[in-house]
Amino acid sequence: MATTTGAQLAHGIRQDIQELKKVCAGLDESIASSAPAGRWSPKEILSHLLGPEGSRLLPILTVFLDQDTPRIDIEAENPFFSENRARMSFAQLISEVEREYGRMAEFAAGLSREQLDRKARIPMLKDTPFGEYPTLEVWIGLLGGSEQSHLHFHTGQMREIMGELGVPPR
Repeated sequence: MATTTGAQLAHGIRQDIQELKKVCAGLDESIASSAPAGRWSPKEILSHLLGPEGSRLLPILTVFLDQDTPRIDIEAENPFFSENRARMSFAQLISEVEREYGRMAEFAAGLSREQLDRKARIPMLKDTPFGEYPTLEVWIGLLGGSEQSHLHFHTGQMREIMGELGVPPR
């Protein structure tokens, strides 16, 4: 990943959120709760983007600044679809994702080069091109705002799922 500023990361995150919202616009609640065989529903995808209930993305980012090379354990491939989230409407889940990633964008926008260069240990990334010790810049880019990001990937997954559910492309 090329060196980026906090403002560039924030801009990318905001663009990714707008794209996700565009893909999800006007989706019927019954379709949002449906899933093709062996796949997640649109609501489960949004829940996954929020991570475990009760935790937020920002504390995972601030730990890069608060500790020297903190260890961050990530649970992959879990939709974190709790009873509470199942009761939420699709629109409420989209709003939560937008708020959460908006907070991440605001945080990123204010980061200095020194802060963006801080590292953490993320064992899940050990066998990836990013390595087990990514910088905060790389980690933010992997969460949102780049073509390799988690948010970008799941926006594409949302399009696929919606296509399988018979929703016209957006």
